[in-house]
Amino acid sequence: MIPSDRVFCDTGFFFASLAGTDRHYDRAGELLEECRAESIRMFSTWEVVSETVTLLTYRLHPQAAVEFLDTMKPVLSLVPITDEILAEADQVFRRQVRSRRFSFCDAISFVIVTTLLDNIPCLSFDEDFKALGLTVIG
Repeated sequence: MIPSDRVFCDTGFFFASLAGTDRHYDRAGELLEECRAESIRMFSTWEVVSETVTLLTYRLHPQAAVEFLDTMKPVLSLVPITDEILAEADQVFRRQVRSRRFSFCDAISFVIVTTLLDNIPCLSFDEDFKALGLTVIG
């Protein structure tokens, strides 16, 4: 059960929800259904949308990317990225990338969740989110 009326959604979650061969496909579907049934507001960023569309195009099929844009993007609350967020994400990225593979998109997501969204839970299957201390529902 999702313990909040708001969640942040990550690329891996979105990919899993559309890729039937993904090991998290069923769980992603359950979480999406819970968000719909409980009217849970789903937040993300344009960076996550871009990363998701690219991943779907390359690893699944271009039509899956279009389907994502048609069905998921309209229900997302996309958080705008400011220069201040990018500057803080730059610092987070520089600290984290020394010890693990870490994407700049994840750094932006971390800053958004911890500063603008009051540490809301994240729908993610990404171990980096857990390692950063974010609340992950996956």
